[in-house]
Amino acid sequence: MGTFIEVSEASDPRLADYVALRDSRLRRRLEAAEGLFIAEGDKIIRRAVEAGYRPRSLLLAPRWIPGLSDLLDPLDVPVYVVSESLAEELTGFHVHRGALASVWRGSARPAAGLLHLDRLVVCEDIVDHANLGAIVRNAAGLGWDGVLVSARSADPLYRRAIKASMGTVFGLPWARLDAGEGPALLREAGFEVVASSLGTGAVALDDYAAEVRARGRRIALLVGSEGPGLTGGWLDAADVRVTIPMARGVDSLNVAAATAILCHALAPAAVAQAGAQ
Repeated sequence: MGTFIEVSEASDPRLADYVALRDSRLRRRLEAAEGLFIAEGDKIIRRAVEAGYRPRSLLLAPRWIPGLSDLLDPLDVPVYVVSESLAEELTGFHVHRGALASVWRGSARPAAGLLHLDRLVVCEDIVDHANLGAIVRNAAGLGWDGVLVSARSADPLYRRAIKASMGTVFGLPWARLDAGEGPALLREAGFEVVASSLGTGAVALDDYAAEVRARGRRIALLVGSEGPGLTGGWLDAADVRVTIPMARGVDSLNVAAATAILCHALAPAAVAQAGAQ
């Protein structure tokens, strides 16, 4: 069972994992050095533990302990019990979901471990954590098999990305590509590499989706960074470019919204059939 420890000072060194959660630079350094990530909220903590991640400690306001008691019973970890005002002082924001856990990351999955799958979303330099988390949630909810992120993309296990994914990042396989890896690796593995693009030469999404349904293909869908989109190198390496037709003079959608539409249109046959029933 978790060991409950009441703490009354934000400077207590035992709480170091939870310091300044809004300082992304500090958090990246600390979490990388310690091999941890932060799960926020009782539902997210529960999903992480149920997915097999091991907590290093928990930080809870008293009112959240009863709802997590069944989860805490088998855990041999410190549970730091603090007031909500102390949690806010420590973390730098109001912990409105009421509970935090410092969780061991475990070993990183290699990108090669996902190349046997049929549907992959591949993110090139997606730097906004909320967008990346939403993309993971879209992929999971729409039946895709996994997500690859480029070397310069945001961290799928950063607190804000986890929240945006609603914890689906714990269940959907994902991996980070090494620097220099990209579409060529996917083509060699037998994927048809599909780039989301606004440029000339792109085919309408509905037309391409009809081809996919007719012939069936393993697809790696490339989506690019929030501003410029995919780089020229990734676009040129794609087998096909697809575009979402727009109206009212709107030139594009947020990358997470666009990914949801693309994943729905190009979903595996079983998912598409279930949605049509």
